[in-house]
Amino acid sequence: MNYIIFALLSAFFAALTSVLVKLGMKKINSNLATALRCIVVVAFSWLMAFITSDLRTEFDSLTYKTVLYLILSGITTGASWMCYFHALKIGNINLVVPIDKSSIVFTILLSFCIFPEENFTYLKLFCVLLIALGTFLMIEKKAQRSSKRKKTAIIYAFLGAIFAALTSILGKIGISGISSDFGSAIRCVIVLIMAWLIVFSGKNYRSFNDIDTKSGIFIILSGIATGASWLCYYRALSTGPASVVAPLDKLSIVFTVFLGYIFFKEKLTKKSLIGLALIVAGTLLLLIC
Repeated sequence: MNYIIFALLSAFFAALTSVLVKLGMKKINSNLATALRCIVVVAFSWLMAFITSDLRTEFDSLTYKTVLYLILSGITTGASWMCYFHALKIGNINLVVPIDKSSIVFTILLSFCIFPEENFTYLKLFCVLLIALGTFLMIEKKAQRSSKRKKTAIIYAFLGAIFAALTSILGKIGISGISSDFGSAIRCVIVLIMAWLIVFSGKNYRSFNDIDTKSGIFIILSGIATGASWLCYYRALSTGPASVVAPLDKLSIVFTVFLGYIFFKEKLTKKSLIGLALIVAGTLLLLIC
């Protein structure tokens, strides 16, 4: 049962990533922060690939189809991160993260459409509805002076979730014939290139001088937290069933809400608490699907 511990640790570090990213982007452009963070993530992903894979054999196993889908997966990953971190910068963490976690809804629906062999049961459909309803309830409708910023954060969060779902589908096709760690390492390089292309095309590098020591430390720590989350996640996958590990990893939303209260004093309303409960219930039910 050690894989359950590693899956929960993965969820915790994923939640910690969201908090550290938000703390690190207070004074700098979100695209530049993402690009800098990607450097740390790439280092972690290749370290993991080096430890768990025979890189020479993995490179020999690459095909044009594999490379194509890994590149596409890297592009959608980069787009997902850009949208998600921009949403975190301008919106509350308790608003953005639940929407981001709804990517599991899009992933299940896309899997059913693209992979006919996927066993889409009525119970899975019920779980999808629970998660979707929970996400809707966590989007507060109360008017605020910053309602325009909040609407923008919601749009970017949903775009991030859609791109994350596409990443899962493209990644599943791309890693056929190679190890998941090696595939992730290649994908992260694509994300790094994409992130810096966006930084230079938008001239976001001009805000590099705005990075103070505190912001830099938080950005580096967020990359380390992401790497730690991945290490725990793949360790859990190596010893436990994916059908159990993946939903447990999505419970990072619980840790995120807790950390959001500690660091940002963000409180949930009764409606949001009900929404959170529905998301957790839907995620846990996926364990038995």
